[in-house]
Parts: sequence; structure tokens; C-alpha cells
Amino acid sequence: MKSDYLLLLRTLLLSTSSRNIYKHTTDKKVKNRIRLGYFGVFCLYAMIIGYSIATCVGYGAYGLSHAIPIMCATVISILAFLFTFLRTNGYLFNFREYDMLMSLPFEVRTVASCKFLYMYVKNLPWYLSVSVSMLVGYAIFEHPPIYTYLLWILLSFFLPVIPMLGAAFLGFLIAKISAGFKKTNLVQTILSFGIIIFSFSLRYIIEGLFRDDKIEQTLQAMSKATDKAGSVYFPIRWFQKAIVATGISDICLLMGLSIALFLVLFCIMGKSYRNINSAMKNHAASKSYKMSGQKKHSLVHAIVFKELKRMTGSTIYITNVTVGELMALILGFVVLFFGFDKIAATITNGAPIDPAIIRPAIPFIVYFCVGMMSTTACSPSLEGKNYWIIQSLPIKKQTLYQGKMLFNMYLTLPFMAISTICICIGAKATPVETILDLILGVMLCGFSTAWGCVCGVRHMRLDWTNEVEVIKQGAATAIYMLPNMFVSMGLVVLMVFLGMKINHMLLSLIFIVITAVLASLSYLRVMALAKKEG
Repeated sequence: MKSDYLLLLRTLLLSTSSRNIYKHTTDKKVKNRIRLGYFGVFCLYAMIIGYSIATCVGYGAYGLSHAIPIMCATVISILAFLFTFLRTNGYLFNFREYDMLMSLPFEVRTVASCKFLYMYVKNLPWYLSVSVSMLVGYAIFEHPPIYTYLLWILLSFFLPVIPMLGAAFLGFLIAKISAGFKKTNLVQTILSFGIIIFSFSLRYIIEGLFRDDKIEQTLQAMSKATDKAGSVYFPIRWFQKAIVATGISDICLLMGLSIALFLVLFCIMGKSYRNINSAMKNHAASKSYKMSGQKKHSLVHAIVFKELKRMTGSTIYITNVTVGELMALILGFVVLFFGFDKIAATITNGAPIDPAIIRPAIPFIVYFCVGMMSTTACSPSLEGKNYWIIQSLPIKKQTLYQGKMLFNMYLTLPFMAISTICICIGAKATPVETILDLILGVMLCGFSTAWGCVCGVRHMRLDWTNEVEVIKQGAATAIYMLPNMFVSMGLVVLMVFLGMKINHMLLSLIFIVITAVLASLSYLRVMALAKKEG
């Protein structure tokens, strides 16, 4: 049994290892893509490590270094739950290589548990980067004995297991419930979005409970909040007691319960694992066909419809590419009902700032949400092994990418327009300012679409075995998201600064021209890459 676990897990890791591909491939484009992917991951690790150390320094500076272990355990637990929940569909259920794996001479329980362990191993470096960084911060202020370092590292391997199992079980329940409906993906998407929205809003709910003007009081409140989390979620408290008081019973509880829950969960899951996956696949194949009148569409709009079917047919795809649009919609309605001034005062923590200076940044605030993810960044790669069919069709690559870009515009523009109008009404902007903000929003969506397509075509990956590798871990997605998010945040600050010196309407006109030029250049680049492909 042990050899089965190791063999299957090793095979899964090798088949998706970028290092293994880099070692054996002779394609320079593939090697460059992997290098860029490593660079993007390195930047993310640097951000996480810097944030973790800065948090520890803040705690230590105000005499709260004793709370660092419980903060570390809380952060890792939250990350483990969210990462696992967002990837359960696509890794544990409804994954592409299901038929191949189930045909191998392994027990169903072995396959399910190895898929979970695969997620654990792939995400472990993220958890360890937080843990080791906070260990360094804790060591600077507390100077613990040598064995504490070893104990901290050892328990860091067990900390993510219980929240990951909780997320996997929640995903299992969602899959089991949705498998009983004909619209499986729709039910999964609704349930997943409900939990995602709750997770995002929970941060602001907690923040609102102990927001204060003074940093020291805020940190003390955060310390109290994490202490309360430890009283509710016991593994956090066990980790803290194991580190601070070297509690042997706490160490045994954390390690023992993690292993026991893993064995119990996959015994339960193994009994209906095959049925759930089969039901989810059969619903997609058993839809009855009804003859109806055929409508003639242009080739570009046919591609748009194909992209729509591809998105709605995948829970992980639709939840990842539309979460930003949903956030923009919620933001717009919140500002409309509560007022721009009140929201601005809450964000600035009651600082004496005139909310009018934030108005020029409205299009970029909306774009930060709407442009968070572009379908064009991953849709070229999602063709996967079916790419040869497209190659054989009498469709020009330019037309194909035009259809993909048009679909992203259809997706983002309505959300952008509704959110912008709601915020402008809440901010009491003039009709002319609102129109200019809408035009700038259209230009930003156009840039997002075209730039995403450049990334998607330049860093296309067709050899994936699971769509998660493209949607969440692809080089094209990382190259699109990282600069886009940081530039958007920088532009919000820049617009606020310039808004104090330049007329709002003039400022909007300047950025409309700049964004239109960038969008046009990105579009021309897509067409050039398409022509090069043939």
C-alpha cells in the first residue's frame, strides 16, 4: 500500500514538474517560458517573505512578539483552506486524467488521497515561506532555544493538513450535492462563489471590529483576534503551546489528529469518489439534443459562443475569471447605497481627506477588480490537445484571437459600466465626468483584453493535464496578473495625486489617449503573433 502511494504520487509530480520538463526539453521557447514562470514565483515568494517579516517586526516593536507563533499558525491555516478549496474542483474532482488514473491497478481511496497529497506537496513551499519568515522574526525578538527551531519547522509540515482536509471535505460535499443535479457546473459555481464571497467579506468584517487610529492598539486587537481564533480552532492553539511551552501533548495532538483525519476522510471519500466523478462527467454527455431553427452567426461570434460554453463548462475557470467582475459589482452597489464619502472615510480610517480628490481614480479602482484576470490570458492554452483541430479548420488565427478578445470584452464591459455608474452616482460626479470615466473604463478593458491575449499567445501551453495548471499556475496568467495588479494600484495613487493639481476631465482625457494607444499596440502585437503562427 505504501509503495502504491509513493509510486502514484511520484508519477503525478514528475508529469507536471517544470524542472523535469526544463531538463529534458530542447525547445527554447519552453525553456524561456519556464524561466519566466520561475521569476514570477520568485517575486511572489519575495513579497510573502517580506510581508511576513514586516508583520513580525511590527509585533516585536510593540512588545507582542509572543503572539507571532499564533499569527503564523492562523495565516498558514487560512492560506491552506483557501488554496485547497479553490483547487478541489480540477484536482480532486472532475479532473482530466480521471479515466486514465481509475484504469490503473490502484484502489479508489489511493487515487483520491494521492491527488490530495499532490496538492499538499505543490502548495507546501508557500506555507513554509510564511512559516520560516515568521520563525526568523520570532527568533530576533524572543531568542528561543535551539530545539524550538526544529520543532517549529516540523510542526509547519502538519499545520496546513487539517484546514486542507476541511476544504477538501467541503469541496467533496459541494461535488456530491451538485452531482445530483443536471446543471452540475452551475450548482458548483453558485456554491463556490458563496464561500468565496464569504471569505473575502470576512476579512473586512473582522477588520471593522477592531479598526483603530493607533498602530499599537490595532496590533493588540489583531493579537486578541488571533487568540480568539485559537480558542475556536484548536490546532492554532496547539501550535502556539508547542512552541512557547514545549507542550508534548499539544505536539502529539496536532500531528496525530492530522494523520487520523487524513485516513478517516479518504476512507469516507473513497466510497463515493468514483460515483461523484462519473456523475459529473455523465451529465455533460447525456444532454438530450433538440432540433430547432438554426441561426446564422458570423465566424467571430461563433468563436465567442464557443468561449462562453468553455467557460460555463468549467467551475474553476468561471470562478477564477469572474471573481473580479463580481467584486466590482459589489463595490459599485456598496458605494451607491452607503455613499462615496462614507466609504472613502472608512478606507482612509477617518483621515481629514477631501473625498473629491479620489474621484479621478474611479476608473482605475474599477479596473483593478475587472482587469484582475482576463480570459484571453489562459484561453489560448485551454485549447490543449484539441489545438490540432483548430489548426486544421479554415479559420485564420487573427479571426480566432479576435473572437477570444471579443468574448472578454462582452464579459468585462457590462460589469465595468454598472460599477462605474454606481460609484459615480455615489460620488456625485457630473454627467460629463461619468461619461469620460466610462470611456476610460472601455479603453482599460480593451487594453486588458489585448495585453492578456499577448501573454496568452506568447506563453501558450498545450501540454497540460489539468486545467488548473493553465488557469491558476500558467506563465501567461502570472505574467498578465502580476504587472497588471501592481500598475493598477500605482495608477490609483497617481490619479489621486494628479487630481489635486489637474482638472478631473482633462486628466481623464489624457489617460483615455494613453490607454487607447497601449490597447492598440497590444492588439497589433496579437495580430502580428497570429500572422507569425500562420
